[in-house]
Order: sequence, then C-alpha cells, then structure tokens
Amino acid sequence: MTIFTIGHSDHSPDDFVELLLRHGIEAVADIRSAPFSRRFPAFNKESLRSILAKRGIAYVFLGKELGARPADPSCYRDGRADFDLIAGSEAFRNGIARLLKGASRMRIVLLCAEKEPLHCHRCILAGRVLAEQGEDVVHILADGSAERHEETMQRLLELYGKTEDDLFLSPQERVRLVCEMQEKKMAHMLKNGDEDE
Repeated sequence: MTIFTIGHSDHSPDDFVELLLRHGIEAVADIRSAPFSRRFPAFNKESLRSILAKRGIAYVFLGKELGARPADPSCYRDGRADFDLIAGSEAFRNGIARLLKGASRMRIVLLCAEKEPLHCHRCILAGRVLAEQGEDVVHILADGSAERHEETMQRLLELYGKTEDDLFLSPQERVRLVCEMQEKKMAHMLKNGDEDE
C-alpha cells in the first residue's frame, strides 16, 4: 500500500487530473484546512470534487482532521501551530486511521496547495507521521515525477547541512530535527480573531 501526496500548485485542472491518472490515483484526500483558492478557483472544494468526479476519481475532505491549521487551540504553542501537538491530537489520529482504511481499498493521494513537498505539511507533518508508522509514502512532484519520502527527507537533510553522521543523533533523530526546523519556517501563526474561526 502506497500513499501519495501532491500539491495542486498552479497546474491547470486538466494537467492536474492527468498527473493523478498517470500515477493511478483513484481518490483525493484534501488535507487543506481551508479547501479554497482565490488564485486557482478550480481547486475550490466543490469545483474540484466535480472535476474529479467527471474522471472517475473520488474526493474526500480531511482538512479538519489532517490540516495544518486546526481549530483546536491545544494544537498551538505560543500562537504557532505545533506539528507534534497536531499529530498527537485525537482528530489527527482519527484522520490517519480513516486515511489508512481508505488506502487499503483505493490508491489515495493527499492533496494540498504547495508545489514543493518540503514547503508543505503534507510532507513535514502527515508524510512524516505515516512514514514513522512504516507506511510507504511517495510525493508526486510538479513535473510529474515521483519521489519516495526517504528521498525527500534526504533533500531536507542536505538543505540544512545535516547529511553527515552525528555522534549524538541517530539518522531518525536527524530527520526529526530538520523537520522541526522546517516546521518553524512554515507553521501557521494565529492572528487576532483566528481563535473564533
């Protein structure tokens, strides 16, 4: 069982669907907290559902469970979304369980907006958690190629200059460290009034 991820980025709807079909995707699990795009309205929740249905691809919204901007205030530390707190939440665990149940029957891709998986929670949060659980995770890149999660993490280690063996950190701890560093760059910060949304 392989779980894929993809960012809709600035693809046209037709090109996006072709990418999905090229990888044999049968269902899209949308993990955007807010499934809307002002710049790319074809990727708004209902528009996307309709586009996918015409090509025989199922759509499910899992942004409440697996999104990076949860409504639960306990998932924030000092006003910033904390991926470890999110991953430990009941909603996230339920979302992962639901995803794995679906992936046992269909070839599923996790959808978010970002072009580059290293800039997105689909990789740094959901992909990491799935990989730590022993799941096979593959990121579909903007050019249509596929990259195994381990290769993506190797790129992240290179980005932070952490590819060398470390006397004090295991390879898994180095990956966790660079994921935490990347999270700090991208995690959502609460603004005034966010708590009420």
